[in-house]
Amino acid sequence: MIIPHLIGVHPAWLPPEAFLAIGSRRTLVQADESAPARTVRAELADACARHGGALAGPGEAADLVLALTSAGPLPPAAQAVAGPEIGAEGFLLARQDGVTVVLADDPAGLLYGFFEVVRQGEAVFGASRPAEAHRPALSRRMLDHWDNIDMHPVMGQVERGYSGGSIFWRDGVPHEDLSRVRAYARLLAATGINAVGINNVNVHATEARLLTDRLGEVAAIAAEFRPYGIRVHLSVNFASPVALGGLDTADPLDERVREWWARTTERVYAVIPDFGGYVVKADSEGQPGPFAYGRSHADGANVLADALAPHGGVVYWRAFVYNHRQDWRDRSTDRARAAHDHFAPLDGQFRDNAILQVKHGPLDFQTREPVSPVIGAMPNTRLAVELQVTQEYTGQQRHVCYLAPMWSEVLGFRFRGPGGRAVADVSTSGGLVAVSNVGDDPYWTGHPLAQANLYAFGRLAWQPDLDPAEVLDEWIGLTFPAERAADAERLRGTLHELMDGSWRTYERYTAPLGVCFMVRPGHHYGPDVDGYEYTQWGTYHFADRDGIGVDRTRATGTGYTGQYPAPWSEVYESLAECPDELLLFFHHVPYGHVLHSGTTVVQHIYDTHFAGAEEAAAMRARWAELDGTKTVDAALHARVSELLDEQVRSAEEWRDQVNTYFLRKSGVPDAHGRRIH
Repeated sequence: MIIPHLIGVHPAWLPPEAFLAIGSRRTLVQADESAPARTVRAELADACARHGGALAGPGEAADLVLALTSAGPLPPAAQAVAGPEIGAEGFLLARQDGVTVVLADDPAGLLYGFFEVVRQGEAVFGASRPAEAHRPALSRRMLDHWDNIDMHPVMGQVERGYSGGSIFWRDGVPHEDLSRVRAYARLLAATGINAVGINNVNVHATEARLLTDRLGEVAAIAAEFRPYGIRVHLSVNFASPVALGGLDTADPLDERVREWWARTTERVYAVIPDFGGYVVKADSEGQPGPFAYGRSHADGANVLADALAPHGGVVYWRAFVYNHRQDWRDRSTDRARAAHDHFAPLDGQFRDNAILQVKHGPLDFQTREPVSPVIGAMPNTRLAVELQVTQEYTGQQRHVCYLAPMWSEVLGFRFRGPGGRAVADVSTSGGLVAVSNVGDDPYWTGHPLAQANLYAFGRLAWQPDLDPAEVLDEWIGLTFPAERAADAERLRGTLHELMDGSWRTYERYTAPLGVCFMVRPGHHYGPDVDGYEYTQWGTYHFADRDGIGVDRTRATGTGYTGQYPAPWSEVYESLAECPDELLLFFHHVPYGHVLHSGTTVVQHIYDTHFAGAEEAAAMRARWAELDGTKTVDAALHARVSELLDEQVRSAEEWRDQVNTYFLRKSGVPDAHGRRIH
């Protein structure tokens, strides 16, 4: 096996220097011949060739031992730490008598243990430490690509992709050289990702054929992910029995349809034995689904689940279902209610291998939303929480916006208050899924600093209670190995200043207090306060001369607050108790309403938009101070500088348009006399 080192492509968090500690020592590997175990050996051989270390043979002295509990008699160093339960994908890490040991029950655990040693570097070869158990909190940790084979006339090669074209396809055919896919798999495995969906959930005609006559392309991609323990999944068209199979129906209760899915799925596993399963978007935004036949989403999901079950596969069934042809004049219709209305009554009706994939908020990956009530409403259904790494509504990888603090808040949210289960606990049954932000850009993610979001997603999927600042610190240390300690600390400090609070900075200069969708329709970049206000999409803020916000209360509004259990149903219902940051998501209030912060709604809008634009300018100035240091490659520094220029321009545009809109709408001047146009 050849370890991919791509010319002209940024190594992200796996530069050669990250392997110095492990590659400069003697390492003994005792494992089987599985693909992940072979990968560990190959990674070590590559690191040793670069840094002067060596692979030790059986019985030879070693600084590091990586061993499977099932691979014959354990070396003495591993025997000394054996005993604690490890479990699937987990590993023990210890250091005793000058030897560091990684011990795992299965090859995937050995691979993750190897990357943990890389992550910790010299620290893992220091003082003795007792055996530490490392286990993933969530068994399914998945990235969904919204990649198209053909160039879509509106969405392009990658829907909501801000990093260039697809790493899988180009001009309607697969890339001849898939080494970049393997390099990507390597990056993902180093963070703990173990599953990938490779094509768009909006399955177009060409992409639908990946299930049948283009299945070989899926197999070739799966072969690149397999060495790193990642199983490939495929987005499929619910109407495939009609579109591909020649049937006159896709009714999930029709026996011919059931047989077609069973035969087709059997052929998939004959070609790809470790295939993960299907991803389905149905009855949403024009995609076909079971509603056409008077069937429920449980009926639709179960026919695919039954086809996958004999092979150990799963179906991820997305809960993103709503009426996208609403009448803006009808305030009783509420898009936020839709997923709960559709799916909560179906709790317990899904097969064990059907996973309901629920967006973390009730709308659509907005900068600030409440946690979706569906996540807390279906205890008898396997749920996966869906995040969005690609920054569709958070700057589209043109703005610095480190999303781990947002995700951490979501994962730690407890539906029944202190002592109740957190979102991360609910997700143990189905896992964590996110929309990938990767393309064929030299930096993988367009904005070099957006790599941190991809890294953080994997780390939080493995351990949801990690501190986002510590995760960022890991990424900085791996991605920017410095020649001099002073340079390293300077860069670390700068990146923390730019990134730790960048999500809240972005929120300040964009949509305030839980208002959503003040973006330009279609491409969703830049401000357009009324852009979606009179459309069919159900994304309204209802600003008028007297006030702003959506009344979602039970008393006078859409009743959405009633979808939450206590205490949140009461907290969100109450104007006095509702958190400021979500006030306008739940309530329509006058501009003079006083927030818990002590300021009025309209003054908060002015203040935060001025502050956000100033913070963006300060980020740019702070980054400029790094110019000429040895810690940042000149090309990378220039790319970030260019993007920070755009962020400052955009932040000022947001500030001016939003503040002007609400000055004109409310007639209330800024208390500080700042210029508003």
